[in-house]
Amino acid sequence: MKKTRIPDRFGQRLRELRKAQGLSQEAFAAECGLDRTYISGIERGTRNVSLRNIEVIAKALGISISELMKDL
Repeated sequence: MKKTRIPDRFGQRLRELRKAQGLSQEAFAAECGLDRTYISGIERGTRNVSLRNIEVIAKALGISISELMKDL
């Protein structure tokens, strides 16, 4: 069985956490101070996210980086 790429798994995890908080991509992007199209690219697995932005995303979700990366 083919293993899913890390950008795809990270994007799926972000989408699940964002939706669990009832946030649209637009609202979440505003909370992060990032562009909505950037968030969309992350969720689709087409963006390679920097460590700085991983920290920003975790803070916007109100979780630790380790929780964000859990089970990836």
